[in-house]
Amino acid sequence: MRFFAARISACLIVCLVALPLRAAEVTSYKLENGMDIVVIEDHRAPVVVHMVWYRAGAADEPPGKSGIAHFLEHLLFKGTDDMEPGEFSSVVASNGGSDNAFTSWDYTAYHQRIAADRLELMMRMEADRMRDLRLSVDDIGTERDVIIEERNTRVENDPGALFGEQRRATMFMNHPYGIPVIGWRHEAEALGLEDALAFYRKYYAPNNAILIVAGDVEPEAVLELARAHYGPLQPTPGLGPRQRPTEPPHLAERRLLYEDPRVGEPYVVRSYLAPERDPGAQREGAALTLLAEVLGGNGATSVLGRKLQFETQKAIYTSAFYQGLALDDGAFGLFIVPVPGVALQEAEDALDAAVAEFMAEGIDPDQFARIKMQLRASQIYAQDSVQSLARRYGSALTSGLTLEDVEAWPDILQSVTQAEVMAAAERAFDRRRAVTGWISKPPSPEVTQ
Repeated sequence: MRFFAARISACLIVCLVALPLRAAEVTSYKLENGMDIVVIEDHRAPVVVHMVWYRAGAADEPPGKSGIAHFLEHLLFKGTDDMEPGEFSSVVASNGGSDNAFTSWDYTAYHQRIAADRLELMMRMEADRMRDLRLSVDDIGTERDVIIEERNTRVENDPGALFGEQRRATMFMNHPYGIPVIGWRHEAEALGLEDALAFYRKYYAPNNAILIVAGDVEPEAVLELARAHYGPLQPTPGLGPRQRPTEPPHLAERRLLYEDPRVGEPYVVRSYLAPERDPGAQREGAALTLLAEVLGGNGATSVLGRKLQFETQKAIYTSAFYQGLALDDGAFGLFIVPVPGVALQEAEDALDAAVAEFMAEGIDPDQFARIKMQLRASQIYAQDSVQSLARRYGSALTSGLTLEDVEAWPDILQSVTQAEVMAAAERAFDRRRAVTGWISKPPSPEVTQ
């Protein structure tokens, strides 16, 4: 049985290595008004994903107007001269499709998944609301209540989310990545009609947008439709590259303790300021991606999982993460949930000891090869979803990367060496650039006799 299992495993590795990492054909264009177009052909099903990505997110908001990018995402489902409020989504649904939108620090994106022969309808409606949104004071009041309730549900009622906001604000001392996408509550409550329209008029323009169409389409046909519907739209004049505040040198570790009676399990998180994936220079980002997998990718086989969950049994959960797909510096982090009875200081000490041991011993070659194979497999399986393909390109392009960077990324991951990963770890684990956070319940009051 072991012989046959080994043969099957070897066959799987050979098959994965032999499969191409870019099955879909990718074509790009640029309209005269500055709009970028990416077409990803996939003719396996008569379905298309239509996405418009704007190079504008929470990190591009004016000071004091946090949450305006996310607020505007909601408002875009209001009316235009040609559509009533809510009509956009109603038309998509009546044609058998689905639609939604999302906002991050570096982008806002709107997408529909629908039958391929309905692509022109999606373009016509999306182009209409790119430059022709119509808002009223009533729209603002109603939708502002919606986002405040969303903040109540997702943040105010979740101690882990509140803790995350505090840690991120501590990590980024000057950069707007420290501001929550949903906005600080007191600023989101004050957002008005002119705030929304000013952000909309500046950033919702063809020269600030990327159209991505993935699925059962022909590139030239997509270009023809885009010229007809997006081509006539006027660009925002003078809209240059994004200018953001930069981080000053981080000279001292920052620490915080967040206490909340609603906390279920206490835990420790440490985040280090880390370089993002840069255009034409992604090897550091690839090394940090692999480092996160080596340290905390799988509880049963990762360095932290084996050491802290199984050998010393100090933790019930461990992980590591790298937030590198960003326009500016991101973060690398370590996470430990101790077993009941293990104090947070003991858990942090155990985490530090496990990392120090790893830095002394290096990477297990078998684990490294296995992780690379798993990454390659996940990238191949992701090609089964045109939505995932479109999102991969959109998030990368709005984060400052190029088509060539996106296509080179899988091979760069495979070519990074153990020595490069260890060197990246040495650079990353600088406590002067770290925020260490503890979250727990407040101590119980002492009972006096």
